[in-house]
Amino acid sequence: MYTHKCYAVFALVISCATAGNAADFSDPTWPCIQRKVERLSVGLMWPAPLSEEVLDPATKAAVDELAETLALRRVDLEEARGAVATFAEAQGHDMALMGAVFERVFDRLSNRRTRIINGIGEFSLGQIALSEKIDGARAEMDSQMAQSEPDFDRVDALEEQVDWDQRIFTDRQKTITYLCETPTLLEKRLYAISQMLQEAGQSG
Repeated sequence: MYTHKCYAVFALVISCATAGNAADFSDPTWPCIQRKVERLSVGLMWPAPLSEEVLDPATKAAVDELAETLALRRVDLEEARGAVATFAEAQGHDMALMGAVFERVFDRLSNRRTRIINGIGEFSLGQIALSEKIDGARAEMDSQMAQSEPDFDRVDALEEQVDWDQRIFTDRQKTITYLCETPTLLEKRLYAISQMLQEAGQSG
C-alpha cells in the first residue's frame, strides 16, 4: 500500500492521458496507459495450427536466417517484405515453411515482449518505492521543523536527499512512455510479419 500523497505524485507523473484512456493504477506493476496483455497467442496471428516441420539442413538454415532477420526491430517492414519475397521465391511459396518462419519469429518477439513487460513491472515498483522514500523524508523534515529545537543538520541532509531522489525519479519517468509503447510495437510487428508471410505463401 502506498500513501495517498505518493499515489498522487506517481499517477500525475506517469499519466497525462484523458479519462477514457487512463491507466489502471489498481495494478502497481503496470503504470502504462496501454492495456496490459501479458502473453500473446500465436493462434490469433496465424490462420492454421503450427506444427514442427522436419526440414533438411539447407532449408532449416534458410528458415532460421529469415526468422532472425524478421525479428530484428532495426529491419523495417519494407525491408522485411523484400526478404520474405526472396525467401518465398526460392522456397516455392510453401505455406508450411512460412508458418515455420512465423513460429520462430513469434517465439523470439513474444519472449522479448514478456521480458520487457516484466521489466516495466520492476521499474514501476522501483519508482513507487522511491516515491515513498521521498514522502518519508519530507514527513521527517516536517516533523523536525515542528519541534521546538529542530535538528537543522538533519533537515539539511534530508532536503539534500529529497532533491537527489526527486531528480532520479523524474529522470527515470522520462523513459516510461517509450517502455510502455514497446510491447505494443512488438505486437504490431508480429501481426504485420504474419500478414506478409501469409501473402507470400498464397501468391505462388
